[in-house]
Amino acid sequence: MNNFSPEYIPHIDRSYQRNGLRDWWDLVMTDHGFLRGWFWTNFAKIDDKMWRGNQPGPRRIRWLAEKGVRTIINLRGPRDDGTWQLEAEACHRLGLTLVDFRLRSRDVPQVGDVQKFSGLLQEITFPAFMHCKSGADRAGLGAALYLLTQKSSKPEEAAAQLSLRFGHFRQAKTGLLDAFVADYAKFARQGVSFETWLEEHYDPDALKKKFLAQRWANHIVDHVLRRE
Repeated sequence: MNNFSPEYIPHIDRSYQRNGLRDWWDLVMTDHGFLRGWFWTNFAKIDDKMWRGNQPGPRRIRWLAEKGVRTIINLRGPRDDGTWQLEAEACHRLGLTLVDFRLRSRDVPQVGDVQKFSGLLQEITFPAFMHCKSGADRAGLGAALYLLTQKSSKPEEAAAQLSLRFGHFRQAKTGLLDAFVADYAKFARQGVSFETWLEEHYDPDALKKKFLAQRWANHIVDHVLRRE
């Protein structure tokens, strides 16, 4: 297993404890896995080293391993439900590293979290696959941060990862993630690097106060799609 810096990653390859059919019920029904399966994976290639998508089941994890993926980043954070147990078991059997790192879909990213995520990306074994539940918001943010911190990509490229084509709604509270990238874009046009902006110019509280979500979009995200 990789020798990760503990300050970057609090949960790496945690031990799992299977609970038989109850875990499958959690994955398929409680976690809405029946909507994902092979028919809706929200799968996309970011570059030759990184892919993104929604919550995979054991069969898709095996497919990812066959494609060469060595690390899976679970952006839902550490959990103990059946979905996570099945994911952890599949990664263990296939020799993949599973990393739990929580990103948030309805809040502005905090400086420390962005820096820790950047540190994580510098230490994992590639190729890698990152996912949240639906592959729309946290996976979009993770992909954007990957491009900004590891590839020095333009903010427009990062913003494209937060798109309606992935099921992301910028009009809802999830639009705080778009506002984060857009705020950096203003400084990028002046030649300011992402790291400098993050440390010297970024004001998460002010950004959050300025943002106004639309009620109809929140209803779709929170009550129709029931996003985390």
